Amino acid sequence: MDLLQLRYFQAVARFEHISRAAEELGIAQPSLSRTIARLEAELGSPLFERQGRGIRLNEYGAMFLRHVDGALSELDDGIRAVREAGDLGLGRVSIACETLLTITTVLGSFRATQPRADVRLFQSNAEEMERQLRVGEVDFCVASQSLTGPHLESIELTREEVLLAVPRGHWLDGRESVTIPEIAGEPFVTTRKNHWQRTLLDRLFASEGLTPVLSCEGDEPGASQVLISAGLGIGLIPAMSRQAGTETRVPVAWVHLDAPACYRLLSLVWRRDAYLSEAALKFREFITSRPFMTHHLPEPRRRTP
Repeated sequence: MDLLQLRYFQAVARFEHISRAAEELGIAQPSLSRTIARLEAELGSPLFERQGRGIRLNEYGAMFLRHVDGALSELDDGIRAVREAGDLGLGRVSIACETLLTITTVLGSFRATQPRADVRLFQSNAEEMERQLRVGEVDFCVASQSLTGPHLESIELTREEVLLAVPRGHWLDGRESVTIPEIAGEPFVTTRKNHWQRTLLDRLFASEGLTPVLSCEGDEPGASQVLISAGLGIGLIPAMSRQAGTETRVPVAWVHLDAPACYRLLSLVWRRDAYLSEAALKFREFITSRPFMTHHLPEPRRRTP
């Protein structure tokens, strides 16, 4: 058993697809299949269930993957530490966020104060963030929902109201607030599952025993306001978009939702046992020592009779 086998296994386990993993690794599919077969023979147990052309991790594969992730993450941390020890820069800091717009301004300010830092940014949903932290692919996640996993630590950056954005001329244009039952039949522009907007939308409707009508599901939360402005539906948008004056470029009307806990909580999440470069340590200090945005939520509104 060698490191190459383990990295190949990790890639196949991530994609659960031989062809995609081979493409990602830049090797021929037959070569990858033989490597996995040799690994299984050496372990004395199959790691995947074969389902026609597809494969899926079995219980032994899932068990083995947890240890492989930990071992390779420790090794990568060691490689990174040695390389950065001889580097004149501050090293690298890697950050994942659900939408890049959330952290653009903060990263710009950080780069201005720390020009020697090598900054890498990823766009990921909650499930992908948990994997990236587990395998050491990123140092931090700026997460809009709770991340679970061993050895994770987090600190709250801010919490902000989430507003309802509607197209100009919509029957809600000009309303101060609205309840969930009032908009039960409206088509919603939202994200796919595992993104915070969709999670919040589903929770708000479920609290009223309702299911939202969806007109659009996407992977880029930042595109929602554009689609809403075009008249494709209504949707949940964080208050920071209104504060940033985005309606001048992408015109929408803003309405408060008369619903409990209609806010977004942003947290910085990292793995406490992972190696952090000087750049990563400076980034954590930078983002946690300055106002991210307004922390104030409006007073709860009384329900409309």
